[in-house]
Amino acid sequence: MPPGRHDVGVFDQVGCLACDTSRGRREVPGGVIHRTSGWLVQHCIGPLPLGTLIVKPERHVLHVADLTGDEAAELGPLLRQATEVITTLANPTQVYVCLWSHGPVHIHFVVQPTDGSGLERTGLRGPALQAAMFALRKHPDRLSVEAFAARASALFAGE
Repeated sequence: MPPGRHDVGVFDQVGCLACDTSRGRREVPGGVIHRTSGWLVQHCIGPLPLGTLIVKPERHVLHVADLTGDEAAELGPLLRQATEVITTLANPTQVYVCLWSHGPVHIHFVVQPTDGSGLERTGLRGPALQAAMFALRKHPDRLSVEAFAARASALFAGE
């Protein structure tokens, strides 16, 4: 491993937002929606639209290159399943899937529905639209997030 790279053996890092939300040190409306052997799915706590899911490793990982073989093998199918769940529940025109990695917070994939209204309002797409949404600081309401999370959990479970 190159110097300065993350220790693959670290499971939990207090102060990492992704770890803190995974371990319950910081609450996430709807809790854990889905769990695999190496990944968790939760609703985004940031100011992104209702139905935006976070797919993140169970353990503290700063670099995609540090995923284990098993974690890497689960990732593609899980991202596909997350987009299917969002598509079923939110009927978006597109689902963005993007990696956010800004240590000390570990890697996480933002899986975000978009219906085109953000583009119409702002003229922005993709990362620029996400940055504009963060600047607006408009969060979906808690009850809607919890209801979405419950429906999403049932779909992940095949119900």
